[in-house]
Amino acid sequence: MSESQYDKPTRVELADEAVHWDLGSSLSYGEYLQLERLLTAQKPISSQHNEMVFIVVHQVSELWMRLMLHELTAALECIRRDDLDPALKMLARISRTQTQLLTVWDVLSTLTPFEYTAFRNSLGRSSGFQSVQYRLLEFLFGNKHPTMIEVHKRDPQAYELLARALAEPSLYDEVLRLLSRRGYGIPENYLTRDFSEPYQANKQVAGAWLGVYHNADQAWDLYELAERLVDLDYNFQLWRYHHLKTVERIIGYKPGTGGTGGVSYLAKALELQFFPELWQIRTSM
Repeated sequence: MSESQYDKPTRVELADEAVHWDLGSSLSYGEYLQLERLLTAQKPISSQHNEMVFIVVHQVSELWMRLMLHELTAALECIRRDDLDPALKMLARISRTQTQLLTVWDVLSTLTPFEYTAFRNSLGRSSGFQSVQYRLLEFLFGNKHPTMIEVHKRDPQAYELLARALAEPSLYDEVLRLLSRRGYGIPENYLTRDFSEPYQANKQVAGAWLGVYHNADQAWDLYELAERLVDLDYNFQLWRYHHLKTVERIIGYKPGTGGTGGVSYLAKALELQFFPELWQIRTSM
């Protein structure tokens, strides 16, 4: 072994770095990120060591959903203005964020049934089913279900927020309005429908999307928008699948704490598609 291998530094020298040791009146890293509030929000209600991973995984998920809602709200405004370049960037960021949401299931799956059962009863009726942000995302993506907001009646602000999102056009509704403005044949009753009701696939809408794909050179931004939507739908389906398998791994076929059937309830959602025509037309191309 050469002498040079013994001479490697054992620490990073800071003598030649202009580190701001005294922050003066400037914000610190922790102050800017409000870490005192963030890192004291993990409050287990049992004495079980493994409850911490359960709390952190769900809090991290809510933070990622917070970012998704931030980007999605801005993307919707851009689509309404027919300003697709920034909207495409925002939708791409949402897709990347979705991949982070997928990885949290890997961490949660380290909980064994024995470990989770040790503190599960402490949760009472609390459940991810009651996540306001998750429900808002589903509504904004287009999975409308009026009954879903009833569980939020105890929180008037959340209830009003979800009721408003339920009644307003979803991402897909706004995209179809954009297609109509660009001259693609979208049925009028789809542009003015009751947006609180679930979206139903339509052959004429499928035909409009085929027109976009067959003329991608002339409608490149719409073609890119379609593929961004497919990315979102695809990732959401993966998230649902990972959710189901993680629940199955940890609690088997027990009912969920929120009152659903657990795995049986999650399985119902696996076939849901936010943008059905974009999947249907793939067979026709």
